[in-house]
Amino acid sequence: MDLNLQGKRVVVTGAGNGIGLAVVRALAAEGARVTAGARRVSDELRRLAGEHPVLPVAVDLSTPDGPAELIDAAATAFGGLDVLVNNAGTARPRTSGFQSVTDLDWLSMLETGFLSAVRATREALPLLLEAGSGAVVTVSSVHAALPDPMLIDYSAAQAALASFSKSLSKELGPRAIRVNTVCPGPLTTDLRLDEDEVAAPLAHLNGGSAGAAAKKAARESATGRCTRPEEVADLVLLLASERSANVTGSDFVIDGGLTGTV
Repeated sequence: MDLNLQGKRVVVTGAGNGIGLAVVRALAAEGARVTAGARRVSDELRRLAGEHPVLPVAVDLSTPDGPAELIDAAATAFGGLDVLVNNAGTARPRTSGFQSVTDLDWLSMLETGFLSAVRATREALPLLLEAGSGAVVTVSSVHAALPDPMLIDYSAAQAALASFSKSLSKELGPRAIRVNTVCPGPLTTDLRLDEDEVAAPLAHLNGGSAGAAAKKAARESATGRCTRPEEVADLVLLLASERSANVTGSDFVIDGGLTGTV
């Protein structure tokens, strides 16, 4: 299927690894022109920039000025914008419980996991409207609908992101801007099963290994495995393309059947 993304101007946040990197790689393969924002520009991003019209931008998207810096770089490099992919975020298990989560922890999580997307979307919107149509695809998490006390601040930020996206879709639908979310469950790589971020703290709490924690997460899904970042990227690209031209305000769960609710 031709997604007709050739030449499209796309910004991807949180593009240094995991889902974000997979999205950049898939977009580059489709011939899109990509501005890839990451706190640290990875070697893979540099390699893609050497082979495709990919512009890596080192930027801290948790700061008030970071998203504007990224969108400005995209506009300067490619003359406008057609698609925004919000992917920046982080998850930190709160193994000592709710009372250990400080105001600073809450603010940091909201800055990175929620406000970075709000700010990037606000900066991108004039460019999308100028283009006459466009798409905002935001990568959230199953924790938006499956609150977890171990990820209490992360879950709250993801729920806020889902509500924001749904509200915005109603405002922008008549203006030919589509807004959708993608909610992955446990992944084979990136933050959810990274030994330094999620699996290791949970394993330490339960007296096991990071590998065992990852296998447990896989067993909880109907398919018996975790989702690959490339599979999430495929879904993001479909929603970014005109193949889904009448899809907006929708949330797409990709978790191998982990979520048990209807």
